[in-house]
Amino acid sequence: MEHVLATASAIAVTALVGMTSAQAETRITYKSAKSSSSYYQMGVQIAEALKAGSDGNIIVTVEESQGSVQNVMEVRARGADYVFTTPPALVGLAQGGKAMFEGKGDPKFDEIRALFPIPSLTMHFVVSSKAGVETFADLEGKTILLGKGSFGATEGEKYLALFGLEGKVTLSEVELSNAVPALKNGQIDGFVTAGSWPAPNVIEAAASTSVTVLSLSDDQIAQTKRTKTVIPAETYAGQASPITTTSLPVVAYTTSAMDDDTAYALTKTFWDQKAEMTKGAPWWKGVDESLMGTISGKIHPGAVRFYEEAGFALTDAQK
Repeated sequence: MEHVLATASAIAVTALVGMTSAQAETRITYKSAKSSSSYYQMGVQIAEALKAGSDGNIIVTVEESQGSVQNVMEVRARGADYVFTTPPALVGLAQGGKAMFEGKGDPKFDEIRALFPIPSLTMHFVVSSKAGVETFADLEGKTILLGKGSFGATEGEKYLALFGLEGKVTLSEVELSNAVPALKNGQIDGFVTAGSWPAPNVIEAAASTSVTVLSLSDDQIAQTKRTKTVIPAETYAGQASPITTTSLPVVAYTTSAMDDDTAYALTKTFWDQKAEMTKGAPWWKGVDESLMGTISGKIHPGAVRFYEEAGFALTDAQK
């Protein structure tokens, strides 16, 4: 009888341990971007960092996405384990039922809550040093590659119009993926790209030929209505001075359906692991406390708990 009781007790303990282990494991779905993009790579890095920083207790599945609008729209059908990336401006549009969200509003959009910022979409106007371009005015008569269908292409076209260059610049039909060889062989004078800094294609261009990355004046930045961003000197080969440009902030979000402890763990582990991520991918250098000000709207209460413990400054509107 004692043997039976001992065996039963052992089985109960084993089951309890198994239950505790299962309960300790948190599974998250992270909706990112196209698999070919740097933002998908960031999602993979975040997944690896969260697993390592939690001793395997946070397991993240990275899902490919067709873009930020899709990420926001999926909030309507997703649960408490959903994390996604998008610019804060899109969250505001969704909650207001405006622009691409007109007629597609949903109460769940009001439940979107921020966790942490990730590298911003930063504008780069890259020109060959041979072109003699020092300012935007010097782009007149030059051949520039904008690419097609991307944020950088749309934004670049907008900037040319804002700065009085519409119709004064020849727009190349070359694909953005061929920008660097086209620049090297003189087919184009420059190209426009948007992404985290340091941007891989700008690194490649600066390493293979002499280039200048244009800076915007404060007046030009005000015209764009985007966030001012300063890329430190020496980020790219031959770049002796800081580059002043613009960016579109990007943030990792979830919804209020996620419990506070999970949101706290995700946010704390992300910031704890950021230095380690930076060793493998320099674009994480651009993520620091200063980006917290770009988060408009509410931050998840669990994440707020971490930020208050860590001494991050938050606005009343974010809490």
